[in-house]
Amino acid sequence: MPSRRHFLAGSAAAAGLAALPRAAEAAPAEAAPAGVAPAGVAPAGVAPAPAGEDTAPPHLVVILADDLGYGDLGAYGQKLITTPRIDRLASEGLRFTDAYAAAAVCAPSRAALLTGLHTGHAAVRANPDGGGQGALGAGDTTFAEVLRARGYRTGLFGKWGFGPEAGDQPSHPGARGFEEFHGYIDHGHAHQYRPSYLWRDGVKEPLPAGAYAPTVIVESALGFIDAHAAGPDPFLLFLTPNLPHAPSEVPDVGAYAARTWTQENKAHAAQISLLDAQVGAVVDRLTAHGIADRTVVLVASDNGPHEEGGVNPDLFDANGPLRGYKRNLYEGGVRVPLIAWSPGRIAPGTVSDRPTPLYDLLPTLADLAGAPAPADIDGLSAAPVLTGAPATAPLHDHLYWYRDEQGVTARANAQDGGRARKVAEAIRKDRWKGVRFAPARDRTAPDAQWRFELYDLAADLGEQRDVAAANPAVVASLTTLLRSSWSDAHPRRPWGLTVASDGVTATTTLANGTSRAWRQARVALTVPAGWTATPTGPVTAASLAPGARLTTTWKIAAPDPGSGPAVLTARADTGAFRFTAAHPFTPLPAPPTRDGHLGDLPWVSATNGWGPVEIDRSNGRKEGGDGTPIAFGGVTYAKGLGVHAPSEVVYHLGGRAARFTALVGIDDFSTRQSAAGATRAVIRGDGRTLLTTPTLTGASGPTAIDLDVTGVRLLHLVVQDANSNSAFDHTSWARPHITLA
Repeated sequence: MPSRRHFLAGSAAAAGLAALPRAAEAAPAEAAPAGVAPAGVAPAGVAPAPAGEDTAPPHLVVILADDLGYGDLGAYGQKLITTPRIDRLASEGLRFTDAYAAAAVCAPSRAALLTGLHTGHAAVRANPDGGGQGALGAGDTTFAEVLRARGYRTGLFGKWGFGPEAGDQPSHPGARGFEEFHGYIDHGHAHQYRPSYLWRDGVKEPLPAGAYAPTVIVESALGFIDAHAAGPDPFLLFLTPNLPHAPSEVPDVGAYAARTWTQENKAHAAQISLLDAQVGAVVDRLTAHGIADRTVVLVASDNGPHEEGGVNPDLFDANGPLRGYKRNLYEGGVRVPLIAWSPGRIAPGTVSDRPTPLYDLLPTLADLAGAPAPADIDGLSAAPVLTGAPATAPLHDHLYWYRDEQGVTARANAQDGGRARKVAEAIRKDRWKGVRFAPARDRTAPDAQWRFELYDLAADLGEQRDVAAANPAVVASLTTLLRSSWSDAHPRRPWGLTVASDGVTATTTLANGTSRAWRQARVALTVPAGWTATPTGPVTAASLAPGARLTTTWKIAAPDPGSGPAVLTARADTGAFRFTAAHPFTPLPAPPTRDGHLGDLPWVSATNGWGPVEIDRSNGRKEGGDGTPIAFGGVTYAKGLGVHAPSEVVYHLGGRAARFTALVGIDDFSTRQSAAGATRAVIRGDGRTLLTTPTLTGASGPTAIDLDVTGVRLLHLVVQDANSNSAFDHTSWARPHITLA
């Protein structure tokens, strides 16, 4: 799908840019078999790859479970649920004792894992609470994008969990580096085990009635291995089943049928055993293709064990020796299993107590692959731990967690002392673990109003003895670190190749967001037949220092003024790395010829955090014209735009307008759904900020806009999230009116 930065399959080739070098050679391919071959046995008619030393980048497999507790695996002490395949990986590989999810619930945990940023900086910092969900933006570089630059083929199979649920938008897996995707886009949709459809890349694909999605998804993942095992490029497989998330739904409870447990507990145990079998199927397929010894497999979970849908985590001792569950920032809510396996690369029976948050995954995979990781991330590479040199692995000064969660479960709330709905933060520094609770949902409250708990993990792993009163200096030091770990906004250093356009020109930017110089950089732009793209600046650079950019503006000419949208494809080569970015280009619409409402004009572009941009009379998720007029304080307006943060709608004024007026705010319809929405509107003209509103809430009412836009060619109407939680951030521009000069 076209997007600002989209890495495409295959070798890069364009006018003026030779084919880029391949990154690896691998084993011969096989046809996808109907079932799973036994370990070490190739499917019929397929010979295993020849043995020999592999110097190419390894294949990488990351398997992320959903709500799997620290104690849910035999390798971590589980007694009632059988997980022989994962336990075998632990015995044959590396088991981390101090690995951590980046959050106690899935959306912020997964955003941090993908982007290498902890929850004080990440783009998504809370689970959706109705009214929309968090999204990744064009600048949120994922580990898939990083590996694509090294020539990896990338596939995601399972739960994505970020919005909106649409095919062509910056938060879609395809726009964030995954060439192949089969699974759930939407967080809530992933709670269905027998959905009517799954997404296949950018389109919805119906499922047969009653189909069990985890089985469908793992078959797609195995097919991805079959397709790419023979190379010539290495591959990244990211398998994210929704097992064992509630509800406890599974085709067969199997070995647990005779247990005296509730049906929910039987099914939950069977879900974990099914997850174990799926991990085994992946390993068997790697082995059957003869590529297990050139593959690194990582198995982890996104947060602690759940207690939803009637499941009793205490029956299974799902958090092991730890305190807390999913939603808690105590160790049981955030410390998770992490196992690394790679025969011949990782020594069997290895154990590491390095505190390793899962936002270390991006730099770790980049190190293993020799890929260009962004320099402005919080993660540190754990690759030396995997490759037998743990003493050289960098260590974090401290680990940070943030929690703003409105979902409440009984056990988790009890562990929090009834404070489950209050903002909370946690920190680990060496032996010390601090957990603190705000007086409400305001993280800006003075430190004295927070309830701070301190635990000595070396002596009290179960966090039973609060020693804050006896260690005021430690509390003060950790409080300072907690404050310094948060940023309301975390602008990213540009990384990789992007394309922007204004309807007349396109601008390509190759940005070295890493810590090392790139040599012999080249960029090219391909346009459809009959179009022309003429560079007005340099297209090569002998060297790009860290933080430097190669920016080129291209004059775009369409065959005729009425030409419709086209796709421009930019490619860049730095020798070791290659980048591809596809961008939809639409020639500018005609500027206004008379005074009128923006809703009556065609826009240059429109992006929205959730659902379509609603024109005029719409409220909700459907197109304009289906709902009630926009209303603020009971006063209705027939003309307007409805958006959901983050959003940006661009109009071509052509320098003809003199005045822009509007009301912008969270309208009555949205306020009735919840008072939790908080946004900020920004108006830009030709890239220059003209106005920024105060924070907009339902209680504050709208802000009136009366702005001089004389000479402005392109007008950008932007709405930003203002409280690090995009739920209920639906915002309306009422009566947006242009007066001509």
